[in-house]
Formats: sequence, C-alpha cells, structure tokens
Amino acid sequence: MTDLMESLSLPLDQGLERLGLEVPLPARRQLVEYLVLIERWNRVYNLTAVRNPADMLVQHLLDSLAVVAPLRRHLQDKAPTPGADAPSARMLDVGSGAGLPGVVLSIVEPRWDVTCVDAVAKKASFIRQVSAELGLPNLRAQHARVEDLPAPSGFDIVTSRAFASLADFVSLTGPLLSPTGCWMAMKGKVPEDEMADLPDGVEVFHVEQLEVPSLEAQRCLVWMRKRRT
Repeated sequence: MTDLMESLSLPLDQGLERLGLEVPLPARRQLVEYLVLIERWNRVYNLTAVRNPADMLVQHLLDSLAVVAPLRRHLQDKAPTPGADAPSARMLDVGSGAGLPGVVLSIVEPRWDVTCVDAVAKKASFIRQVSAELGLPNLRAQHARVEDLPAPSGFDIVTSRAFASLADFVSLTGPLLSPTGCWMAMKGKVPEDEMADLPDGVEVFHVEQLEVPSLEAQRCLVWMRKRRT
C-alpha cells in the first residue's frame, strides 16, 4: 500500500497545483488513502469500471477536485459574512457510486456536511467504511433511491456526476433542496438538449467549463435553481 500511495502522491500534488487548489497535507494524504481504498474494494466489488489507480486519480479524483473552487466561490458569494473561509453547507451527492464527488468534497472541506446516496448497498457500505477509516465525521452515506429520502431535508447544494438527465435529476431531488439552494450537475459536453427539457419551475443560472488536469475530455458544471417568481 505504501508504494501505491507514494506513486499517487506526486501526481496528486501536481494536479492540485494546476487546479490552483490549496489543500493541507493531511487532507492530501486522505485523498490518496481514499484512492487506495477504492482500488482495494474494486478487487471484490465493482465500484468503478476504472481499474488502474493512475487512471482513477485523473478520471475520478482530479475530476471531482475540479468542482471545489466553483463550489467555494458559489458559497462565498452567498455567505452572510464576506471574506469568511469555506462557509458551512449541507450537500447531497446523488448516485454517488464510490463517493464521487461527495467523499472528495468532505475531505477537502471539513465544514461541508456531505450525504452520499446510492441505490446500490455495497457502494453505500463502502462510503461508510471510508468515513470510518479516514475519520470523516462530516461524511455519511444512505442506501436508498433518492426519491425515497424523507423530505424536506433542506440541502444547500444537490450535486450529481453522471447520474441522470437534468430533468430527472431536478425532478427527483426537488423536494430535498432548500428554497435558496441550487443544483450542481457535473457533465461532459454542455447538455443543450437536456437544458431545454428542464421543467418550467427550474432555471439554469450558470454553465461553467472545467479544465481537469491530464483529462482529454470536455467537462462542465450546470448550475440550476428553482425559478424565482
């Protein structure tokens, strides 16, 4: 395990530098330990189709880390005290799978309270194990279909990564979003057709292109909120 952690640490540091992210050394170690746990569980359970740890680093870890700065900016803009660091927030990661991006967000920002939900029991169990092994009190997992979660839960941010169409995403999670909250959908190319199919009560207020280090693929964030009357 030590050799694998050492082989991942340098490219992670390089990726964080390219993303312009300040992440303390203990959190960087947790990020690498998280990847090692994915690799270990993947030998028995099909958590992710990506098997090579170096590919996981780019396609999963750096891809998830690319949304940290946009989230920080969004929450800072809404903070009651401008200038405060990393305002606290309640986040729901839908169809989280192996915990992407939810686990990553909980590691990088301990003030963010992150709930990961997945309909596959072994994936929720894995996230609980990650929370226990890495000591992440702000991370929890639920094994459930998102539409079966109790509402209203008042999440500030509801996010997803390759979970469903935008219309299905907002329809299934609408009752869980706080009145002033927003959806943040991680997508590849800008999903113009999906944006056009959104229900009348939802509006896109920002589309943000992302640059993921070493990933030769398009990435964007689609920010949505309940339409203001």
